[in-house]
Amino acid sequence: MKELPVDHQTRVTLNFALKFSNGEVIDSTFDKEPVTLDIGDENLPENFEACLMGMKAGERGSYEVPPEKAFGQHNPNNVQTFKRHEFSADMVVEKGVMISFADARQSELPGVIARVEGDEVEVDFNHPLAGRTLTFEVEIIDVEPVGAAH
Repeated sequence: MKELPVDHQTRVTLNFALKFSNGEVIDSTFDKEPVTLDIGDENLPENFEACLMGMKAGERGSYEVPPEKAFGQHNPNNVQTFKRHEFSADMVVEKGVMISFADARQSELPGVIARVEGDEVEVDFNHPLAGRTLTFEVEIIDVEPVGAAH
């Protein structure tokens, strides 16, 4: 079954690396255990899955993924300004600190403090990789039908 191409209803074992265009590694499994995922299970964003379609065990690929196909463009509307007193007194409020808010649906919304000036605290809710072109490197180790016994 080594000839089965990656498609919907397949389980893929792979190594991957996600890098900035300057080569800096964001995440990689090449130096760890490979990952196994079912295509369509939302473990990988859809546009990253699209790169894998048709690949077979033993194949490698490297793909440049622009922001709109990765984590979106940086949206200035996702940067909000709060007053310092809106945060608890014992909280560290300084640039680069990640904080988590509950949104209207009570799901977690992470943000990073972008600027602190006087009583103003600017929080950026964009994905940290928004606006970045990424390189997605992949090595397919195995492809099998979903539901196959391991």
